[in-house]
Amino acid sequence: MKHSPLTTPEGYLNDNRPDQPVLFFCPEMLHAQARRFQDGFPGLVTYAVKANPDPVVLDNLVAAGIDTFDVASPAEMAAVRAAHPGARLHYNNPVRSEAEIAAARDFGIASASVDDRAGLEAVAGLGCEIAVRFKLPVAGAAYDFGSKFGATPVEAEDLLRRAADLGVPLAMTFHPGTQCDDPAAWVAYIEAAAQIAARAGVRLARLNVGGGFPAHRQGNAPDLEVIFARIAGAVARAFGADAPALVCEPGRAMVAEAFCLATRVKAIRDSGAVFLNDGIYGGLSELRDIGPTDRLTCLSPDGTHRAGAPVERIIFGPTCDSLDRLPAPVPLPRDLQNGDYVIVSGMGAYSLSIATRFNGYGLDRPVAVSAF
Repeated sequence: MKHSPLTTPEGYLNDNRPDQPVLFFCPEMLHAQARRFQDGFPGLVTYAVKANPDPVVLDNLVAAGIDTFDVASPAEMAAVRAAHPGARLHYNNPVRSEAEIAAARDFGIASASVDDRAGLEAVAGLGCEIAVRFKLPVAGAAYDFGSKFGATPVEAEDLLRRAADLGVPLAMTFHPGTQCDDPAAWVAYIEAAAQIAARAGVRLARLNVGGGFPAHRQGNAPDLEVIFARIAGAVARAFGADAPALVCEPGRAMVAEAFCLATRVKAIRDSGAVFLNDGIYGGLSELRDIGPTDRLTCLSPDGTHRAGAPVERIIFGPTCDSLDRLPAPVPLPRDLQNGDYVIVSGMGAYSLSIATRFNGYGLDRPVAVSAF
């Protein structure tokens, strides 16, 4: 990671006038968010590596006290162990090849999720905790993971009974969907988990309430503490005195706020359309699927804030592909000019992990700053 003596993204842009997109990283903001989860969530806090596997993220989370990680592949296992050789690994991608299962054995994973019989049989010899993943038709998220993963409640009962015969610790897990801002989704899943475990006649050692915690994208920042409290209350009501230990696996909500992305205006067409030097093949890739954010700051190259009346503008990325555009017009200042910078806040999640180098464009290593 590049280290800058400057304290803010605005100062870096003013001094360097970069013509490529720049991703800024504030370690203190990542530490603060880790503390927020550790202080507020009533259980074990793990990190979903898929959101941002960059070494600076993993190293700083380890420094902040995170020692358990949700991993989806052997490559993520290796990345975590490079940051923390003794880290516990929760392998919660329920579809695995034989080679991946062999790697999981070598890495000594602590937990594995399953959502069908074949998956259970495949990991039965690992001797680790088995977490049965289930799904419900619950709304409240930007998009639903249940279309790809998760057993039905009836299937989950069967899997719990079969897993109990292995003599390993039993758990259940779910994911309410990405960017879920409705605590009722967690409540519905927790109540269902208690009912499924009771019907299966098993006791859960742990309940993993997944990720899905929302990051600040538009309007007011989400109140994570309200979600934490609703989770704790739902578990107490549904399970009573025999409640399982809780686990969560935030990805987006853990890392998003610790990064911002500075893009530059390449051109403003007569139609009003704006071409930026980054787009859906780069750091802005996820905006195509979950919609744009309103957390934008527009600056001239000398640092002057553009404050003109907002104008709805189509935004294109820099590549030669006409699909490289944001899905909806975005309000930008009327006085925006060529060469200006558009800083997008809350860009730590998925900006690095799914960005490409299509057409020679893309992100370089993050630049460290002490504050945004």
